[in-house]
Amino acid sequence: MAEVGPWWHSLTADEALAAVGSCRDGLSQQEAERRLRAHGANRLPAPRRRGPAMMMLAQFHNVLIYVLLASGLGTALLGHAVDAVVIFAVVALNAVIGFLQEGKAERALDAIRHMLTPSAMVMRDGHRREIPAADLVVGDVVLLHSGDKVSADLRLIHAKGLRVQEAVLTGESLPSEKSSHPAAADTPLAERACMAYSGTNVVAGLAAGVVVAAGSATEIGRISTLLAEVPRLTTPLLRKMAAFGRQLTGAILVLAAGTFTFGILVHGFSADEMFLAAVGLAVAAIPEGLPAIVTITLAIGVRRMAARNAIVRRLPAVETLGAVTVICSDKTGTLTRNEMTVRSVATTGSLMHVGGEGYAPVGAFCQDGATVDPAAPDLVEIARAVALCNESELTEADGEWQVVGDPMEGALLVLAGKAGLDATLERERFPRHDAIPFEPEHRFMASLHHDHRGHAFILVKGAPEAVLSMCNRQRRAGEDEVLDLPHWHAIAEARVVAGERLLAVCLRAVDPQQRELSFGDVEGGFTLLGLVGLIDPPRDEAVMAVRHCRAAGIAVKMITGDHPGTAAAIGRQMGLGEATVTVGSALDGMDDETLGGVAASTTVFARTAPEHKLRLVQALQRAGNVVAMTGDGVNDAPALKQADVGVAMGRKGTEVAKEAAEIVLADDNFASITRAVEEGRTVYDNIRKAIIFILPTNGGEALVMIAAILAGIALPITAKQILWVNMITAVTLALALAFEPAEGDVMRRPPRPPSEPLLSGFLIWRVILVSVLLLVAVMGLYLWERAEGADLATARTVAVNMLVVGEVFYLLNVRRLRGPALSRHGLSVSRPALIAIAVVTAWQMLYTYAPPMQAVFESAGLGWAAWGRILAAGALIFVFVEVEKVLLTRRDDHARGSRDHSSSPS
Repeated sequence: MAEVGPWWHSLTADEALAAVGSCRDGLSQQEAERRLRAHGANRLPAPRRRGPAMMMLAQFHNVLIYVLLASGLGTALLGHAVDAVVIFAVVALNAVIGFLQEGKAERALDAIRHMLTPSAMVMRDGHRREIPAADLVVGDVVLLHSGDKVSADLRLIHAKGLRVQEAVLTGESLPSEKSSHPAAADTPLAERACMAYSGTNVVAGLAAGVVVAAGSATEIGRISTLLAEVPRLTTPLLRKMAAFGRQLTGAILVLAAGTFTFGILVHGFSADEMFLAAVGLAVAAIPEGLPAIVTITLAIGVRRMAARNAIVRRLPAVETLGAVTVICSDKTGTLTRNEMTVRSVATTGSLMHVGGEGYAPVGAFCQDGATVDPAAPDLVEIARAVALCNESELTEADGEWQVVGDPMEGALLVLAGKAGLDATLERERFPRHDAIPFEPEHRFMASLHHDHRGHAFILVKGAPEAVLSMCNRQRRAGEDEVLDLPHWHAIAEARVVAGERLLAVCLRAVDPQQRELSFGDVEGGFTLLGLVGLIDPPRDEAVMAVRHCRAAGIAVKMITGDHPGTAAAIGRQMGLGEATVTVGSALDGMDDETLGGVAASTTVFARTAPEHKLRLVQALQRAGNVVAMTGDGVNDAPALKQADVGVAMGRKGTEVAKEAAEIVLADDNFASITRAVEEGRTVYDNIRKAIIFILPTNGGEALVMIAAILAGIALPITAKQILWVNMITAVTLALALAFEPAEGDVMRRPPRPPSEPLLSGFLIWRVILVSVLLLVAVMGLYLWERAEGADLATARTVAVNMLVVGEVFYLLNVRRLRGPALSRHGLSVSRPALIAIAVVTAWQMLYTYAPPMQAVFESAGLGWAAWGRILAAGALIFVFVEVEKVLLTRRDDHARGSRDHSSSPS
């Protein structure tokens, strides 16, 4: 066989047959079997995969997990088996969650492989034969019928009325009209009328095509290759947590080594004593509960998102969505309904807007804001015509209307229903005797009808340029008049600018004896009934969602495979502005720098192939953006996987898109993304609150240990007491922060900069401040008790309770990082926080007074005076932090006012 490039569409049918060594009667069975042995089955190759054991081990390859393991190991070495088991259980939980989420790319490839149909009708040895789709080889001649799924990439050698739904590959709302005529070599994929691609669906007509690519060589196979080449991205939160874990681990090791050396050289402690003290310091400084709290906070966000129709397939994606700066959205089925709808009807005397959504035959007709009677003669006549000259059916099942056949023809049946007509009854009143099916060559459909009173007429619907050429009259209020071509051309131009696909409809009376229809019968003499404008309309909720995203500082870009004119019109309706549309072919010759500029400045991209979508996402990421990509088709899958957050449609999306995405929208509603962004921002806020709550506990403990070592006195808190405090505050108090609701301004803030560190300067200051306050309170009360003659156990019990009570008061502070905890309604405390405080109080009572706890932790009972001092010190910590908030707020307001004053004109 001759080697031919990928431009099969530029060859004639006979040239394509010759290039693959075949003929119109197909291959011989013997030759087909030889090619099958030589080239393999029509399947996508399975990728090499890691086994379950390696996948599980990979879940432990994370700095945070190393820190957690080190904490557990340190706990075990100190002899606290129960605490060590708890810590290792947290590690195991993280590993199981990661293991279950692993393999997204592999499952996406599986979904693509399953798109191949199980069988195909081919010509072998000049005879029709049904064979498994996997047995198709290059050179096979495949026969296509309405309802078939294409099994391989075909160069059509014959087509009659063939229309193929290619939205999964191209993003086109309407089925593509097919023919056997070659196209120019540079024709984009969506306009290659002589090709039928694997995985697409035949909605009407008949065809025969020769297989020019099978398996991984098909367009779907090429997308599979793109998908396999896209690396798995880590999320901003995981990157920051990993960096934070590394920095914290290094600091702890340096600090432990320094105190170990200081104790030996300055105070003369033994190496054994200082080793235990250094281990205690490390245990105090490591926030072993933090990874668990992060995981739990993310899991709570997952649950909240699920309640709002956003199903999260990969846990960290919850927070990442809250960091998104750009949302790249497919058009068809995402911003639009993926349901063709008649939006306008133009008769000679009026231009009417058609209301209603979807395929339900319910909606009003309006003109200039006033309702039009659906029984108006001209409207009824055009509605009857499009219902009769129609090959599709409209059915209702369980309250949901569906189209059997071509979506555009289904929309015409919906129009008839809105005009009060029953298509079934109309077809009985005006039975069809013959028809000329739609063909791309002539771009119209014609049908011959008779009524029961002896009249006959021909109806034609099709492209305006084809139908107008047949007409010399136009219908107005039931009467014919001379056709006004400039009038109709002006209407057509205006509707095209509005993004509508137009159909013209005409009628001519004929001899009642006529029973057959030929092309000679449709050459002229027709009366134009009007124009019908169809569109895949934007979702109303998506328009509002785009507005909310932009108000939240998130840029929205539409990247579609649809026609530029349609994309521009939908972009305007979505509120994306009047920006120039950039077509995919214009991106091919751009270098990365030029592409980056275009990606940043353009809001609407049309006629894009999968690789264009992928490059645009990559360009936006190189510019420092956190990118979300939404889509529902196979053509969206590589970009969905490349994006920081891939969002697939759950109801009408392909399995390929769902498997490539991190989040699936159960209601196919773009507005759910806005709600998910709000949840993501709330999750991040709560994680930061948990971090800024947990770190001062560890900071205060570490400072207490360091101060005691530097002073050469007995440790105010032992290692096992430190573990108790860490466990009780992380599991209860810190966990309460995971349930905090969204703050009022969460969707009025701009997206946080992707380069923003996990701990900003403000948060570091807050950690230091609270750590020092805890140090002063704990050491102060410990030294007070010792000075008053209390034994070591009692003094240490006071120190432990001071640390916990300080954390309880600080929990009230940290629920609002900058805003005051006290409002005009008093102290607002959430129900989870109250429950956590009650649980901690109960545990601390057991710790202090229960004999078994006293035996394990060397604690002692306290009197009312000691509790009074502890509560007073805790209240002072609360007051100090609230005063700090007020001072910082005043400073920020003053700085903001100075900037505003300096920038105002003099």
